[in-house]
Amino acid sequence: MNRATMLVTAFVLTLGWPVPQAGSEAIATEAPTPHEAIATAIADPGRPATDREQDATRKPDEILAFLGVAPGMRVLDAFSAGGYYTELLARIVGSGGEVIAYNNPPYAKFAQKGIAARYVDDRLPNVRQVTSTLEQLELAPASLDAAIFVMSYHDLYWRPADGSWPPTDPSLLLAKLHAALKPGGVIVVQDHVAAPGGEVSEVVDKLHRIDPAVVKRDFERAGFEFEGASDALAHPADDHTINVFNPAIRGKTDQFVFRFRKPSK
Repeated sequence: MNRATMLVTAFVLTLGWPVPQAGSEAIATEAPTPHEAIATAIADPGRPATDREQDATRKPDEILAFLGVAPGMRVLDAFSAGGYYTELLARIVGSGGEVIAYNNPPYAKFAQKGIAARYVDDRLPNVRQVTSTLEQLELAPASLDAAIFVMSYHDLYWRPADGSWPPTDPSLLLAKLHAALKPGGVIVVQDHVAAPGGEVSEVVDKLHRIDPAVVKRDFERAGFEFEGASDALAHPADDHTINVFNPAIRGKTDQFVFRFRKPSK
């Protein structure tokens, strides 16, 4: 045991903490592994009770492991709304990282009560809230390690008759994210499965679902590489024809989870 370790051990003893065993001198200062950071974030008693009640159905452990989020990363939560995933991401990346909680004005208005409660008293200091139209969204080049869309990508195609959601261009947002991601950076998209066929905006307006092939096409056109899929939220009993807000299917929709990567070169 070297002198530095002896001093640390003496200090630990004064506090009544357990002393690391021989051969494990680095344990006290080692950064948590991504798996440990994710598990710790999910188990944190500081999370809102309403969030923890959703964990069993949302399976954040599998989704976040698939994203590959780790301490120190800079991550964008696209259309973060009330921030269920924003909070988990913030707890995982820690003080050395940052989470951008991005909403456009309609999303921010829809989730305003949840947003106010989430960030009261600066309780998530490593989160930067950004509210802007797609056209005005500014992201520093090669500044992000990862991004995530959770049940929100389909809204880029939403065209409600009442005009409550502005026309949004998926290719514009993907171009901005492609430029903002570091080489090798990843994006995970989780959304409700729609059956193939039909005009995309009409399907979204009727069902709030999207054909996974449309998402894959969009990302590949934007220069991303499809890297894989997770079946963590697959629900085979869903026939993909019911509006996701229908009580008969809500919370039990068949959802795809795709990961795309910006090429390293």
